[in-house]
Amino acid sequence: MSVLLETSAGDVVVDLLVDYSPKLCENFLKLCKIKYYNFSPVHSVQKNFSFQTGDPLGPDSKESDGGSSIWGVLNGPSKRTFTADFHPKLKHVERGTVSMATAVSPRDPDERLAGSQFIITLGDNLDYLDGKAAIFGKVVEGFDALEKINDAFCDEKGRPLVDIRIKHTVILDDPYDDPPNLVEPPESPLPSKAQLATVRIGEDDKLDDEADAEAVEKQRREREARAQALTLEMVGDLPFAEVKPPENVLFVCKLNPVTTDEDLELIFSRFGKILSCEVIRDKRTGDSLQYAFIEYEDQASCEQAYFKMQGVLIDDHRIHVDFSQSVSKLSDTWRTATNSKRRHGGGGFGGVSGLEKKRQYKSETEGRGRERRDRYGMIIDEEELRRRHEKEGKIGGDRERERSRSPYKEKDRKPYDSRDERRGRGDGRYRDGRDKDRPDERERRGGRGDYYRR
Repeated sequence: MSVLLETSAGDVVVDLLVDYSPKLCENFLKLCKIKYYNFSPVHSVQKNFSFQTGDPLGPDSKESDGGSSIWGVLNGPSKRTFTADFHPKLKHVERGTVSMATAVSPRDPDERLAGSQFIITLGDNLDYLDGKAAIFGKVVEGFDALEKINDAFCDEKGRPLVDIRIKHTVILDDPYDDPPNLVEPPESPLPSKAQLATVRIGEDDKLDDEADAEAVEKQRREREARAQALTLEMVGDLPFAEVKPPENVLFVCKLNPVTTDEDLELIFSRFGKILSCEVIRDKRTGDSLQYAFIEYEDQASCEQAYFKMQGVLIDDHRIHVDFSQSVSKLSDTWRTATNSKRRHGGGGFGGVSGLEKKRQYKSETEGRGRERRDRYGMIIDEEELRRRHEKEGKIGGDRERERSRSPYKEKDRKPYDSRDERRGRGDGRYRDGRDKDRPDERERRGGRGDYYRR
């Protein structure tokens, strides 16, 4: 008595042990006969241990009831499970052992119930399953299919990422009579909507496992470039993420620092009319950064210059020519046009009424005659500085008048000999008018003498 299971991983032939487990074998055979197992997913795959199947929907479906025995299918949910028989001579010692999955009965803890789900072992000597799974058969053909299931990529729950399912069941020999009300379908039924909803990656879905490494790297770079372009669009550096660089602009690098705009324009102008030629320079020092952009009137002239000028020697430097990938000029044009439209609509700086451009940072072309540069090269507003200085000067003058003079040093003080020398007669005072007999400022700070006032 045998059953053929056609699976996504290959065909598996199971011999049934009807002499040791008659009821388990009858349940399995009749479920196969009504095509109950068709499209059942393989799940709970544990490498070199076992896998489980037999639930038409699988454990990931919310509509799943865990499967039903043949008597539950024919007579209702009350017969969904039945008591499993464990033969003492049957053990999980060989790979390919087929046993019915069981659960402890809520009525009797020593009794275990079975339904439709079954387990096939992927390793030898699995005594852990003895007494927990009821053996009723063994695999005699299709061990290569078991090996594929064992090596399948699975998630943390043991579900294969690419679906492995029972596609069809064929009964090779059936010694049991059919129960009442059992109707064998004339052909395999189509999967239900609930079953199709559990599909993760179908068997027929093509995966690029053998894709060229260069093609995969190209796809990765394209995805990364799209993500970066979207980021630049969000921050306002690009008008839109799908913007393309102009096709009539050349990028020239490895230039000699002495090469000027006029030199390049003269050399490259033989290929067509040049709209602009600019050697990029340092903003602070004005030194050449040794690369330039050349914009032609048409794309054909740009392509001709690209093919002809690659590796040409200019001012003892062999240059490199490529098509420009920069869109900064397009972004500047778009940004200028956008801000211009905003200004026409009114408002403050950039068309936003709540913003105002700060005067001390205005460019040299704005407010001429009122601004100048200080020794650090910063643009400042003289009118604002004058008001600030006047304000600070007024406060500083008041403080200066309140501040006492610094006392003369003792060595610079010379007393008059008499009152007549200062007022025509000697009076015993210093030349600065202080009395010799009164303590000076230094003595006052030391805590001696009276407070001296001018």
